[in-house]
Amino acid sequence: MIRFRPFLRLLLSAALLPAAFPGLLAQPASGPVTLPALDGPTLAAQVRWQAPTEPFSTAGVLRLRDRNGRWYKELAIRMDIRLGEGGLWENQYTVFDRERQVVESLVVRHHPGSTNSYHYLPPGAAKALDLAGPDAFIPFAGSQFWLADFGLEFLFWPEQRLVGADMRKGRACHLLESVNPDPRPGQYAIVRSWIDVEKLGLLRAEAYDEQRRLLKEFNIGGFKKVNGRWQLKSMEIRDELTDERSRLEFELEVD
Repeated sequence: MIRFRPFLRLLLSAALLPAAFPGLLAQPASGPVTLPALDGPTLAAQVRWQAPTEPFSTAGVLRLRDRNGRWYKELAIRMDIRLGEGGLWENQYTVFDRERQVVESLVVRHHPGSTNSYHYLPPGAAKALDLAGPDAFIPFAGSQFWLADFGLEFLFWPEQRLVGADMRKGRACHLLESVNPDPRPGQYAIVRSWIDVEKLGLLRAEAYDEQRRLLKEFNIGGFKKVNGRWQLKSMEIRDELTDERSRLEFELEVD
């Protein structure tokens, strides 16, 4: 059975997945939200530079839902965190077919003090592609998740605005707006994030185009109590334009 702390570190540091922590299901705070003094660039840096302290692996399922509400595809996926030298670390997402053959994979490399790099093996390709952040806004495994989502790429954009405070799932949150300096057609122009004040976990994110039309929304999903502790079971991203959804569901036991 997965121990809670390594699982927590995975979710706090591995891109998409920085959303679960022990106090998440605590009693909602009452009264006005009081936040520590902070600015947008500092907050973005604090979130993006969180790093794991030990390697970790787990398995899960990626489910796809069409605009008619039909869950039509289910893919086995494995997530691995590896630590390198000099603070370098990487997280890998591998998709398997029914015969457990690798059909697609992504490695996000996190370079201390610098931007991410993406090592992507598309379906049917003989050689992986090395991509920089601006080139990583492409779908992963036919889902609504983009490669760049797994690296929290929006937190590397130069303009980061702390625009307010809010409550989410009973937690005090910073509201952060990240502005894309050069959005390409179809890419996110602005991302608004709800970031837990205490744990710096991402509880919700909304992506907009240049006209501030909502494109996608990301939310953490259900929880499961394991050995008396709450653990994240799923997270979901929804396309506002088509209502298509993609959901990552985690298995809490791995070999």
